[in-house]
Amino acid sequence: SFYTRRCITEDPSWCLVTVPHLTELCLQHIVHNFERNPILNYLLPEHQRKVVDRLSTSLPLTVTANIVSHEEYWKRCCIERWQVCDISNYGDSWKRMFFERHLENILKFFVPNTTDPKQVLELIPLCKGYVRKLEIDQFLPPVRVDQKEDSNDLTDTEEDADFIEAYTHHYDLRDLITALPHLEELHLTYGVKRCGMNFEWSLFNFTEQDCSNLAAAVKMCHKLKVFKLTRSKVDDDKIKVLACNLLDHPCLLELDLSHNLIRDNGAQALGKLISHSRLETLNLCNNQIRHLGAQALAEGLAESSTLTSLNLRLNFVEDKGGEAIGHALLTNTSLKSLHLGSNNLSEPTAAVFSQVLAQNTTLASINFSCNHLGLDGGKQLLEGLANNKTLTELDLRHTEVEQETDFLIHQIVWANREAVRLGSLPHPTAEPL
Repeated sequence: SFYTRRCITEDPSWCLVTVPHLTELCLQHIVHNFERNPILNYLLPEHQRKVVDRLSTSLPLTVTANIVSHEEYWKRCCIERWQVCDISNYGDSWKRMFFERHLENILKFFVPNTTDPKQVLELIPLCKGYVRKLEIDQFLPPVRVDQKEDSNDLTDTEEDADFIEAYTHHYDLRDLITALPHLEELHLTYGVKRCGMNFEWSLFNFTEQDCSNLAAAVKMCHKLKVFKLTRSKVDDDKIKVLACNLLDHPCLLELDLSHNLIRDNGAQALGKLISHSRLETLNLCNNQIRHLGAQALAEGLAESSTLTSLNLRLNFVEDKGGEAIGHALLTNTSLKSLHLGSNNLSEPTAAVFSQVLAQNTTLASINFSCNHLGLDGGKQLLEGLANNKTLTELDLRHTEVEQETDFLIHQIVWANREAVRLGSLPHPTAEPL
């Protein structure tokens, strides 16, 4: 007899559901060929989202920058590249965060005469629609080629200074800044981070050429509202150049020059700037301004109708400077916040400010911390506050004011603060009977 063997073959994993739709196949093809043919804007919104969700974050920016607007894609780009991503600092926009930080990284590691300038210039048409703020906390100098023969000679001569100046010019921001139409904030520090054992003072030079280039750039940046140039060894000569270019700037509201080397001549240039601009905030913390500089700032303050905040903490204005600023505040009606901490002030300044507190109805915050106002100075301020209803902050820490006087001052200031708080609360509307 014959035996017939019957074999049944089948694919247990096969299922009709797994056969992709034609639409899905098309979307896969679009994703696969996106770099050569980025036709995203021709698709329906739901299909656009499917394509964007599958796009690689390593695609060239020349392809994605001005075509992909979906925040989900740029969120992936940011998270894959940086550990800390807080979009609240970037107008809640992932795309803005990506392009601002990407541009900042290129500028922080740009080496003049070594890095190809095209790296920056080619990025401009891709990022100019999204960059509103730049924070660059280091600028690298060119690589030094002409090392001095005697490297053991550490004397600081004029020839050394000229030699150092010649090779430490940094990246020229003019071409970049003037090509960013939406730039509103610029924060710069001319120095090198984490230089380690390669430390040299020359790494922290802000040269005359740097200053000239930066001044021209900022002058042409007509929408700039906030300009910060800190920890960059900016001296009087350089601040004069910057202030001259900032006169009558149409938009600049905040200027931060803290932790520099500004003296009286530089402060005189800034006093003129205060009275010839729309400036609202000026930060000169930790400079070398003495009473002549403070007097010049006071003259500008007396003429200003826009400045609301002035920070002179950690300078050397002393009583002549403090009194001058106080006298300016007898007529000024714009300033709301003043910081005079650590300026070697004493009772004469407190006496003038007693008068200010009795007359001025604009000042809301004064900081006198770390001065020598003494017992009499504290009493003078207390007398001035007797009928004051506007001051809501008065810092008298480490001013040698008597404890009881300090307590009474605190009571008045606290009452003013509560009155302002209650006055700002919405009043409940009366319900009809």
